[in-house]
Amino acid sequence: MSNVETHPSELICESTSGVAAVEVLEPRDVPLGGPRAMTVRRTLPQRSRSLIGAWCFADHYGPDDVSVSGGMDVAPHPHTGLQTASWLFSGEIEHRDSLGVHAMVRPGELNLMTAGHGICHSEVSTPDTTVLHGVQLWIALPDAHRDAPRDFQHHVPEVAALDGATARVFLGTVAGHTSPVRTFTPLLGAELVLEPGARLALDVDPAFEHGVLVDIGAVDLDGTALAHGTLGYVGLGATTLHLTNTTDSPARVVLLGGEPLGEDLVMWWNFVGRTHDEIAAYRDQWQQQSDRFGQVTGYPGHHLPAPPLPMGRLRPRGNPPPA
Repeated sequence: MSNVETHPSELICESTSGVAAVEVLEPRDVPLGGPRAMTVRRTLPQRSRSLIGAWCFADHYGPDDVSVSGGMDVAPHPHTGLQTASWLFSGEIEHRDSLGVHAMVRPGELNLMTAGHGICHSEVSTPDTTVLHGVQLWIALPDAHRDAPRDFQHHVPEVAALDGATARVFLGTVAGHTSPVRTFTPLLGAELVLEPGARLALDVDPAFEHGVLVDIGAVDLDGTALAHGTLGYVGLGATTLHLTNTTDSPARVVLLGGEPLGEDLVMWWNFVGRTHDEIAAYRDQWQQQSDRFGQVTGYPGHHLPAPPLPMGRLRPRGNPPPA
């Protein structure tokens, strides 16, 4: 998904080891362009925290009635230095990219696109979609691999039965279930559905930071209440996450995790780099339709132009120092 804000924030994302207690990250609403814009709820990045492991961006959207919102129609746009992870709960999105991939994003199926040196892609909800609901997640590539070649992986994880819950593990390993999808840093990504009133003790890697994004219902994470749309962050050292569904209906969350990246990043619009000058060069290359990004074929429209850079050099904003 593109970040189509007219004035996107400039960020230098400082990797830190986080804090011991649960930190609650509130979402902010971001419209995805046009008079009938679909609004997403963004919990990463923000001023108080930019990264969870290598996860650097989290948009949560829907359930949206596409007859009202207009659905999703994001024209070809560029990415560098990251991977995009698309995960749907309902609806269907048509994906086209400059690697030549033409694929559908469907509920319970992971599409992981590697931008690396540069890629562009488009995303359009299909005509048969009535309700669109899902998350779009970005993963920052470490410096050694940020110029990796374009790539695309698709995976349909099995539904794993847990104690009072189910899990679909789309990246990494949790509860004895492992995704075969390749990543450049140790990561975890899973959809968990908790039965009404369920209490789940989930063993996790203490070398990971973790985040729990609430999609449906409300849950308690290690004694901290998380409402719909919020993301609870747990720093390094946790060996077990205690999740309780505090409602009388099923609750659904997205669990993210990973080892701290250990690198500072500059993020602006759809680019991840290391310096202001790199980001400015990426923007210029996109505006000039450089071969760096390639071309999307089959999209019935023009590419998305880059917004203007802010006045002055991109300035640092990042995670707080560890407690």
